[in-house]
Amino acid sequence: MEVLAELQAGMSELATPMRVYVAAGRYTEPEPDLPELAARICALLTVVAADEAWRRFLPGYTPPSVPAICASLEPVETHEAASFLAQVAGVDLVWPSHRHLPAEAAERMAERVVALLGPEASWWTNHDAECGAVHGLTPLFDSLLAGMQGEHFALALQIADD
Repeated sequence: MEVLAELQAGMSELATPMRVYVAAGRYTEPEPDLPELAARICALLTVVAADEAWRRFLPGYTPPSVPAICASLEPVETHEAASFLAQVAGVDLVWPSHRHLPAEAAERMAERVVALLGPEASWWTNHDAECGAVHGLTPLFDSLLAGMQGEHFALALQIADD
C-alpha cells in the first residue's frame, strides 16, 4: 500500500465522530514548511466549524489566519509524537478518565502514523509544554498534533466543550 493511503487509513482509525478530527495528505507545494502545514490546519478547523455538532458552539467562528496558527504552534520531539498523538486521539480533554479509543489501539495506530512520516518528520502542537498552556485554535477546548515531512502531513485535532 502506498504511504499516502496508509497514512490516511491510519489517521481515520484515530478519528472519533464529533470529537477527534483528522486529516492526512500529500503536499502539492514544492518544499512545504510551517505555513503550508498551518494552511492544512486552517482547513481542518473549517471542517470542524461546519460540522453540525459544533456550529451552535462556534457561532461566527472563523479559523485563525495562517500566521496566527504558525505563532500558536510549539515543536514536539519526534520521540514524543506517537504518545502525544495517541493521547490526542484517545483521551478526552475534559474528562481524562473517558477514552475515545482503547489505549492499545490508539498507541498502535499512532506509532504506525509516526513511523510512516519517518524520523525526519517535524511535529507541532498548540500546547506549550514548559508552562502547560494551550494556545487555543477555537473558543472551545482543543488539542492539536500535526506532523509533516517533505511530502506528507498528518493532523489530529480533538475538540470539546465544557
